[in-house]
Amino acid sequence: MFSKYLPQAEKIMSDMTLNEKIGQLNQITITPYTDKMDELRELIKNGGVGSIILASSATAGNDPQGHVNIELYKDLQKIAVEQSRKGIPMIYGRDVIHGHRTVYPIPLASAASFNERLVEKCYKNIAAEALNDSIRWTFSPMLDLCHDPRWGRIAEGPGEDPLLGSRMATACVKGFQGDDLKADTSIVACAKHYLGYGASESGRDYFRTEISDGTLYNYIIPAFRAAVDAGVATVMSSFNDINGTPVTGGKKYLTDILRGKLNFDGFVVSDWGAVEQLEHAGFAEDRRDCAKKAIHAGLDLNMCDKCYIENLGDLVKSCEVKAAEIDTAVSRILCVKLAMGLFENPYCKRTEYDESAHLADAKLLADESMVLLKNNGVLPLKKDTDILLAGPFAEDRRTLLGTWTLDGDAEKTQNFKEALSERANGRFEYSAALESGANSDVIVLALGESYTKTGENHSVSDISLEDSQIELIKKARAKGRRVVGVFFCGRPLALENVEEYFDAILYAWHSGSKTAASAADILFGDVVPSGKTPVTFPRKPTHIPIYYNVTSSGRPCNSYYGEGPFYSYLDGDSSPLYPFGYGLSYTAFEYGKSECDCAEISLEELKNGKKVQLSVTVSNVGDFDGKETVQLYIKDVVASVIRPLRELKDYKKIFLKKGESKRIDFCLGYGDLGFYGEDGEYLLEKGKFEVFIGGNCLCGDPVELVVK
Repeated sequence: MFSKYLPQAEKIMSDMTLNEKIGQLNQITITPYTDKMDELRELIKNGGVGSIILASSATAGNDPQGHVNIELYKDLQKIAVEQSRKGIPMIYGRDVIHGHRTVYPIPLASAASFNERLVEKCYKNIAAEALNDSIRWTFSPMLDLCHDPRWGRIAEGPGEDPLLGSRMATACVKGFQGDDLKADTSIVACAKHYLGYGASESGRDYFRTEISDGTLYNYIIPAFRAAVDAGVATVMSSFNDINGTPVTGGKKYLTDILRGKLNFDGFVVSDWGAVEQLEHAGFAEDRRDCAKKAIHAGLDLNMCDKCYIENLGDLVKSCEVKAAEIDTAVSRILCVKLAMGLFENPYCKRTEYDESAHLADAKLLADESMVLLKNNGVLPLKKDTDILLAGPFAEDRRTLLGTWTLDGDAEKTQNFKEALSERANGRFEYSAALESGANSDVIVLALGESYTKTGENHSVSDISLEDSQIELIKKARAKGRRVVGVFFCGRPLALENVEEYFDAILYAWHSGSKTAASAADILFGDVVPSGKTPVTFPRKPTHIPIYYNVTSSGRPCNSYYGEGPFYSYLDGDSSPLYPFGYGLSYTAFEYGKSECDCAEISLEELKNGKKVQLSVTVSNVGDFDGKETVQLYIKDVVASVIRPLRELKDYKKIFLKKGESKRIDFCLGYGDLGFYGEDGEYLLEKGKFEVFIGGNCLCGDPVELVVK
């Protein structure tokens, strides 16, 4: 895709000096030059800057950031284009993760929508807003599969499933980049964090990982493969090591797998300071050695630590780094800049966009992202219900936007108290600590966690609710009223110790600009909930890790699927509280018997493109129109390596009017039934498969299929 621009890139490079080439590999932040702008201008004029990241710190998602400054960016770009010898424009990048001015649900919540078409539309909106502020490159989507919700950055990813992660990856990349990077609605996407960052031990950010090649290829790589197949222009290397090799210095990961097996042809950027961190990790002797090992590994653009610009020149002169390695890295960056049309249009062109339309899309995505976890008939509320609202997040605005919100305006964000009071026609009271409300019909509690407890370098050791919130829940229950919990969170919480006190639980996440409106509309039935859990909700924090696509065992310890739920632990049920793919509706969906067009198919037929057709009839037998995510899972019964008990292989989100039935069709082919071996090669073995179709990963009776 990008290599077609190589002849143009090589022509540009033909008379570049070594220092100018190395300058293209240098990304800086403006912050250190705040009082030294003349020095920055001179550096750009001399061709020493290839890209600028519009952030003031490595942990920009939780640190206060300055506002975009279009005039300054234009002035600096003008120096690069009109005053430097080669006139190569710089790329401006910013952490536009799940929204810019309009904020959409955090990525984990977006994944709960199981609606990649809507996600793509929303990310197209994000691109339009970012582009309007000189931002041509975003460090998103984050594709780190995660089994440990203690990790703060689980909020930024698509959850625990490779297929769901892959579809979200495709949606985000296509939304950001569109069909043509030169279009005035497209910005460059960046698939991160490559690779295995979400597997950090104990959920500790930046920590080590131990990942087998089988796990790497079958769980962690699929979302990155999907991003590459969707045409992602850039990939960010992760901080972590895998089995002792830092990814930023790992040729196996950045070259052999990413470029060799996945056929990526854009450029690789390091995470902030990841190159110099090779020294601290004990993988490199000094900053010079850091630069050498990173460039050898296949890392093209050095983010912020200056290891490249300070050392690559000497490394080439000493023949420790080949000039060809520099040329390769520079050509990759230039190819992306050419693909963007940056040479023709280096400056920001401000265009009008429909803010109300973007907010409407944010509302739709928030509507479909929220998950109804429990409902004992209390929801939806009647409009004339007398309500007492309490809880620490009733009046919070900023938390609703979630982590990594650099440019959304919390002051313009409606809080939950305002949204609920607007819709209530009965008596509405607010009492933060439940001091009043004796005559209320329902107590609604706004609970959860602050955005400051999620995101980068914001891991927690315990995913239980805070003690003060538990006390509030018990106090509400003691009043003898029906109790509804609305949880505003950036991760799944362990709720076994409080679940019994609620008549209903709505998991609203940190769902962006329209969080409050969506949660209120769902409570009153103006929106019928349709979200599904993108991760497993454990009963207790001590059950971590727990995930649905776990492998089998020789002993009866797989309590996820009902096998000895009290076998794993002597002191409690070890099954999930809420399994993957789970979510209630106000209506009821009935599944017919799954059907398959053949009981057997040959391996050769599958290799030649033949597919197995499966179907199920789904009926809306409740009292509301609603959406259901119909999910298809497989189990490879016997294989040369132990395979997962279930794997999501397809899903379709459908809309059914009350009383309506639809036949839903699926097909399984060669690429769906196999797996990747330790060498990264795909294989499909003969044998028996079980196929499950239903509303979550614990669904129904299987259909048997034999590959002969």
